[in-house]
Amino acid sequence: MQWSENSRGALFMALAMASFTCNDALTKSVTSELTTAQIMSVRGVLTVAIVYGVARYSGVRLSLGSMLQPLVLLRTGAEIGATLTFLYALAHIEFAALSSIMQSLPLVVTLGAALFLGEPVGWRRWAAISVGLVGVLLIIRPGPEGFSSAALVGIAAMLFTASRDLITRRIKANIPTLTVTLFTCLANTVIGTLLIVPMGGWQPMSLTAFSHLALASVLVFAGYQSIVKAMREGEISFVAQFRYTSLIWALLIGMFIFGEHPNSYMLMGAAIVICSGLYTLYRERKRRIDLADKASAAPPA
Repeated sequence: MQWSENSRGALFMALAMASFTCNDALTKSVTSELTTAQIMSVRGVLTVAIVYGVARYSGVRLSLGSMLQPLVLLRTGAEIGATLTFLYALAHIEFAALSSIMQSLPLVVTLGAALFLGEPVGWRRWAAISVGLVGVLLIIRPGPEGFSSAALVGIAAMLFTASRDLITRRIKANIPTLTVTLFTCLANTVIGTLLIVPMGGWQPMSLTAFSHLALASVLVFAGYQSIVKAMREGEISFVAQFRYTSLIWALLIGMFIFGEHPNSYMLMGAAIVICSGLYTLYRERKRRIDLADKASAAPPA
């Protein structure tokens, strides 16, 4: 595995986080007007139209057989669980707070990659990830007065998302990314539509809300494409660290869009998380340089 593979994976992960975080902000702006199910349905229809149009334009063959592969179905189930729980939490807790909860995702993904995929994780990277988790705890500051049921739903969203990413890694490379994305969007749309009545029925939708969801659907498409590509490039334990970039976006959006004011604990925790991610990048690059040097210095057989 070359360094360029990890580099591409990291770039796609950073792009996915920017797309998803901006999508989350647009979605949160309409949660007071629309139900979770209606958001899933409307955003899903728009995203399906985008994905299908891109697939037809690109000449990608969308095979029903590929969509019905067991791992694709399992990934889709995890994505539906992540969407439902995340949208609920998004409507009930602060934007930056939910993003902070999601920052524990790389630790869970790395643990899963080590346990189930057999990827090597050195002690220095484990240490850096653990320090990053301490930073997340500083941001969240869990306590009897601050830990709500919505926060627990946010943790459930994180676990569903980690499962989705680990499953993505096991999907065969010959299944096009657009196929996985389209089936995920279709499933989310169907589930959202079926849940509209149980969740309160169809609510009148303003032009502003529709435009926000239309832009969000474009960002969801970009995020889905990027996350699938990211999880197929490089080691999960390395690529997953670049999820931390979403925290930067969340803090800025929370302050300037939603009027949230991060306290010193949140800023300190964010600094620790970012520094741990940068250190992990440094250690990974140094490890690969050392391996390359040893290989070049070895005597010929």
